[in-house]
Amino acid sequence: MENYFAERMNILRASDIREILKITQRPEVISFAGGLPAPEFFPSREIAEVACRVLEREGTRALQYSTTEGHAPLRAQIAARMNAKCGTQLSPDEILMTTGSQQGLDLIGKIFLDRDDVVVCESPTYLGAVMAFNTFRPRWIEIPTDENGMDVRALETALGRERNVKLIYVVPNFQNPSGRTWSLERRKELLALAVRHDIPVVEDNPYGELRFAGEPIPAIQSMDTTGMVISLGTLSKIFCPGLRVGWIAARRRFLDKLVIVKQGADLHSSTFDQMVASEYLASYSIDENIRRILVAYRARRDVMVKALELEMPEGVRFSRPKGGLFLWVELPEGIDARELLPRCLKRDVAFVPGGSFFPARNRDNTLRLNFSNMPEDRIVEGIRRLSAVLREMMAEHSRHHDIAPETTTAM
Repeated sequence: MENYFAERMNILRASDIREILKITQRPEVISFAGGLPAPEFFPSREIAEVACRVLEREGTRALQYSTTEGHAPLRAQIAARMNAKCGTQLSPDEILMTTGSQQGLDLIGKIFLDRDDVVVCESPTYLGAVMAFNTFRPRWIEIPTDENGMDVRALETALGRERNVKLIYVVPNFQNPSGRTWSLERRKELLALAVRHDIPVVEDNPYGELRFAGEPIPAIQSMDTTGMVISLGTLSKIFCPGLRVGWIAARRRFLDKLVIVKQGADLHSSTFDQMVASEYLASYSIDENIRRILVAYRARRDVMVKALELEMPEGVRFSRPKGGLFLWVELPEGIDARELLPRCLKRDVAFVPGGSFFPARNRDNTLRLNFSNMPEDRIVEGIRRLSAVLREMMAEHSRHHDIAPETTTAM
């Protein structure tokens, strides 16, 4: 057969998450797989109202082509919100609207990465970034990460050893998949190293406003006086994902290049969707809606943690995130989450195996659980089913390998 496709297609694979979500559309499946916000908090009535208002007032402009940079009032609103919430000092001219922050990752890959360039990331890291950047055939360097962020000594060693590092990619707030949040000190140390080695930092922050406990920590970009930090944001997790309203915040030397590649990608993001988002932000309190979301998500996290404590077999470790959408689970060595998943699907419960979140190596004894999109009773039942299947699998593994179980601990 003739080879019709570009060489890059040899390494690109469908997202594990997107493939699992096809299965979890069945109503009987209890899904902890996707990073889905709770749909009951989408302000549907208010969106319908502002959408009609936009069409009545600016229908021809809302349905027309627009500038690549995005709807000017929305850019101003985003810059003001970031300055208030993240401690940055951005102007509207330093905001580029994107079709979700996932497009931002693709555009960043286009302007920075050639084949065999190096991307440094947390271990584990966000699967969507791996997929976006892998199109450009980079090498990945994973840095060990604990509850406070990257191991800075390991990062310094890697930056001193590697000569072709083009990007450092991090998710400092309630990271996907681990749920970890970086300390202020680690953020400062990362920035100092990046500036010293003259390497751009991509700070991905889709979950920063979903904090259940503790005080907000300043964004890395807020401490950056050199313009080396590029941040990504989105309304998907705090408003609604279907509008696909995201943005990149960066100094003009980077943003001008990003505008050029976005012109080639889609000309501009939906004018209508941007105007609807802008009108909503001007007319309603998104902060009030976020407060309602946080009450529900905190309760669902607590229910999932308690269920894991009660149901999980010995030897399983799990995180207790202070915000975000995800909880990270480490199974005993030798237990493969990819083998566990089809058994769980037969019992109508789903999760995401953790191996895909490690771009340079595999840790197949890990998995990610989402707690935001299921009511509390289904969370309890789903963890009960998952734990029962895991116990069966561990018993089989123990019989074959004669390994005594360890003690259950929280991460």
